[in-house]
Order: sequence, then structure tokens, then C-alpha cells
Amino acid sequence: MGKVLQALIPKLGLGQAVKEADILAAWQGIVGDFLAGHSRPERLVSGVLSVRVVQSSVRYELDRNWNPRILEKLRAQFGEKMVREIRFIL
Repeated sequence: MGKVLQALIPKLGLGQAVKEADILAAWQGIVGDFLAGHSRPERLVSGVLSVRVVQSSVRYELDRNWNPRILEKLRAQFGEKMVREIRFIL
């Protein structure tokens, strides 16, 4: 059954939605409880992950201090080509 579903997902155009759901599910483990409570991945388009944040200070912290580490963890978990950039938006 699993093999059948894996074959159908790309044919139905659901591959991107599954990848986004996987990243959303893994977000808390990647960034930790505090940052996960103040941010949420919204969409993944052409390797660019858009993450909504609740306030500008959180955006600054994530963008300036955490971005390289988060990107490294995402690439390790989902592959080098899955996420090439992260954009934090208010």
C-alpha cells in the first residue's frame, strides 16, 4: 500500500503539499519550543520556505542569528535541494 501511495502522490500533484506538511510537523523539533511558539512555516515554493513570525524582534533573531542553523537542520532532514532559502515575514 505504501508503495502505491508513493507512486500516486507525484501523479496527483500532492508531492509539494506532503513536503510542506513534513516541514511543518518537524518545525518545533528544529527550532525548539520558544521559537516554534513564535513562528510558523507557511509555504515552500521553489526551495524558498516562508515562515510567519509574530513580532519584529523574533524576526530579527531568527533571520540574523538562527537562519544558518535552521537551514542546516532542514537540509540534513529533508535534503540539500528541498530548502535553499528561508524568508521570515511578519
